Amino acid sequence: MMAPADQDPLLLLRQSIASGSAITPTTSTEPSAAEVSLSIATHLTFAAPTHIALPIDVPTRFVSNDTPVDLRSIYFAWLNREVAIPEYNAFASQLNQDLGGKAQVHKFAYIEKLDLITWLEGASEESECIKPLVGDKDGSASTAAAALASKGATAPAAGSAAGRSGKGTLDPRLASIYNSERKMGDRNSVLRGIKPSDFSHVRKLAASFMIKKPLHPSSSNIASNPAIASHQKQKRPDPIILLSPSASSLLRMSNIKSFLESGQYIPPNSLSATSTSANMLHINRIMKDIDASRPMRFILVEGTEQFKPEYWNRVVAVFTTGQTWQFKNYKWSNANELFRHIPGIYVGWRGEQPPESVRAWGHRVLNVAVDRWNNPSTTAVDSSRWRDREAVEGVWKTIENNMRSKGWKRDQAPSSI
Repeated sequence: MMAPADQDPLLLLRQSIASGSAITPTTSTEPSAAEVSLSIATHLTFAAPTHIALPIDVPTRFVSNDTPVDLRSIYFAWLNREVAIPEYNAFASQLNQDLGGKAQVHKFAYIEKLDLITWLEGASEESECIKPLVGDKDGSASTAAAALASKGATAPAAGSAAGRSGKGTLDPRLASIYNSERKMGDRNSVLRGIKPSDFSHVRKLAASFMIKKPLHPSSSNIASNPAIASHQKQKRPDPIILLSPSASSLLRMSNIKSFLESGQYIPPNSLSATSTSANMLHINRIMKDIDASRPMRFILVEGTEQFKPEYWNRVVAVFTTGQTWQFKNYKWSNANELFRHIPGIYVGWRGEQPPESVRAWGHRVLNVAVDRWNNPSTTAVDSSRWRDREAVEGVWKTIENNMRSKGWKRDQAPSSI
């Protein structure tokens, strides 16, 4: 049984919000009762128009899934009106824990919460989720009561307001107000109307416009003709070369491009090296035994943080300093297993022995020696470094032989290595 208009929880809450009157959770009906938290409150006390204390678990006219929502849940939603739905749900869960099973706070869906807050603020006179007052069959008394409550005025009794529809008596002052009243629409009535509308026909009409047209209309005909489809060029993925992220590596992102493309070694910290913070570079190289007609683009990276599993099938070389921590996040973290799938390349100074770990890996790691740089502070090209190109060609020969053996072709990459 719903409360009469003068003690309706929703109208009292809306009226108090409009007038700025105090709304206090308490543990008794006494006017002097102190404010307590919602988890232990037994009543919600309104200071205007007169002192009224309602049980905090009293059902209201707001209905969710055919079930009336209690006053505690309504007031809790109002207190958290500016909180996003995920945070609101988290706060509601915490309050339910504090209640210890004695009661449960209803968690409003986004649309329900928006509809409730809009009505409580006075921005709307009607709500699809709020049932009419008792004895108000056409909803006019409920609308009038809500309008008065939004101005901070006392809601009229359902019997007196019913006179607006020709039943009972009507206060002359209210009659004067009603006669001057102009029916205004709000955003709820404009957007949703007074009854549900079926827009399924619009969806059907829009379907023809939403279908994405192919860029090449004849592609389906080409795909259906094997003779023609066999001559269509496929997109070949770019092969990947992994560099060592070690600071002791002779080849870094700053000098790897000049080494592999120009055939000249430059110290990574010299003035001639490229100043770059990029974590990925591209170089081009014609691999004659795979595709002699066009250069192949290679991707150079130091780390594998952004790697997808299928990227490992495209790795064609791994530059290493012999430090095994480099392989920690690789698909094959064991060096011997790694170099069974991908060739390793170690670049060191000419005349120096490679690290013991590199020697232990044997023929699976190519040992490349370069001459020391004479003057790191100069920016001029050292014409005496002709042996650098010889070392670079040896690196590319190793990479190309491995790619060919793994199944790299003109328009195709291997599906596994």
